[in-house]
Amino acid sequence: MSGGVDSSVAALLLQRQGWDVVGVTLHLWDYVREGHAGRCCAPEDQYDAARVCEALGVPHYTFDRRALFRETVVAPFLEEYLQGRTPSPCVRCNEGIKFGPLWDLARRLGASHIATGHYARVAPTAEGVDLRRGTDPARDQSYFLWAAPLEALRALVLPVGTYAKDALRAVAWEAGLAVARKPDSTDLCFLEGRSYKEFVQSHGPERVRGGTVETLEGAVLERHAGLHGFTVGQRRGVGPSGAPRYVLRIVPETATVVVGEAAEASTNRVTVSQVRWLAAPTEALEVRLRYRAPTQPARVVRALGPTLELALSNPQRGVAPGQAAVFYDGDRVLGGGWIQ
Repeated sequence: MSGGVDSSVAALLLQRQGWDVVGVTLHLWDYVREGHAGRCCAPEDQYDAARVCEALGVPHYTFDRRALFRETVVAPFLEEYLQGRTPSPCVRCNEGIKFGPLWDLARRLGASHIATGHYARVAPTAEGVDLRRGTDPARDQSYFLWAAPLEALRALVLPVGTYAKDALRAVAWEAGLAVARKPDSTDLCFLEGRSYKEFVQSHGPERVRGGTVETLEGAVLERHAGLHGFTVGQRRGVGPSGAPRYVLRIVPETATVVVGEAAEASTNRVTVSQVRWLAAPTEALEVRLRYRAPTQPARVVRALGPTLELALSNPQRGVAPGQAAVFYDGDRVLGGGWIQ
């Protein structure tokens, strides 16, 4: 329970369905900037989660997982940006923080299942797990769940996966929950209102190395202050003023950012590593290459162990190394991996 409306209503719905509910909050980050409650597990958010549990008459526990969060989520986030990649920390958090450790805590507390406020649907199957999109496409969070431990996914209950956000808030309001009108999170919980660039600069200044912005032909356009200011597909703030330029690739060994025109920024081939299937592998599929992007028809043209090469039916711009590629068949999540 993060102290937000989604997980609060999840607890309420489970209680109404007859479950014996225990509220658990993970303390993940120490907030130093004021005014950032509602960003997942700040002290104010822990208090809100406790208040909801008190209103529901269920136990509430807070567990300190700050060291694990720094090691599993924040440190890789910094490293990825410093190496010119674009991380997906919410997937990493679900993989290494919210589900595996939460399932361990559940068993210690004698619980048979775990639940969260994610907008997705899930059910165990004989082969593994049936993970599906949330029914509200504007809120669907299935993209973030594919990498969570299989044992935890099989024990997972997602009570809000069939709700739209307005309907969920109405349930909270009618039940008198104090978080009914609490604003949604709008950024990564540990950024505290800062940009990615500011965060990396403040947490690893000694490792930030400047370099050059160059054309495909090797012509130097300008110098830059660090790779963490760029991501593949980026247009804004790339190169001197004039014709639009896009980041084509980033070379960490030389701190070089290679830019080009729009036509050069698109690709129809994507290499995906560390692939994990939740359903039977298939050659034809749809793939989502970043969270807010629509799925694209694709075909597996080469498979070498857990690494796949995909051919996209429609060339895409901004296919960024470090982001998750998640495979779908309609609304069902087939699996996912990491873009290389």
